[in-house]
Amino acid sequence: MFILIVGAGRVGSAVAKKALEQGNEVSVLDEDPLSHEQLDKDLVDSWEDAGGRFTVGTALEVDALLEAGIEEADVFIASTNGDNTNLVVAQIAQRRFNVARVVVRVLDPARAAWYAEQGLDTICPTQHAIEMFERAALSPAEA
Repeated sequence: MFILIVGAGRVGSAVAKKALEQGNEVSVLDEDPLSHEQLDKDLVDSWEDAGGRFTVGTALEVDALLEAGIEEADVFIASTNGDNTNLVVAQIAQRRFNVARVVVRVLDPARAAWYAEQGLDTICPTQHAIEMFERAALSPAEA
């Protein structure tokens, strides 16, 4: 399976390394060339020596998506630190390139819910944190 991940921060690079470890083809696109360090971290070899691809470019530019391999992608993950970028590139992957599985990180719970209703597979870490705090702080204490 070919997985394209936009955003090589903590989340994107961790998912990329796990996907590569499981035998998938993985390409990562990030606008910061130094983000490559997250991919190399804790690897014996470099990211590329381990079989990964890395492209420097802005995800909002179709040429960068093409260079990173969006036309080959079975799975597209948008995990930049910006909701707007994630949502726009996820829709491009889904609608223009017909990627079979598109997963997008959205920090705003209201927006995440709305985009999920529109058919995007959304992950909202903010909503997960709210639910965890509610369970931890507001649930009756166990005896």
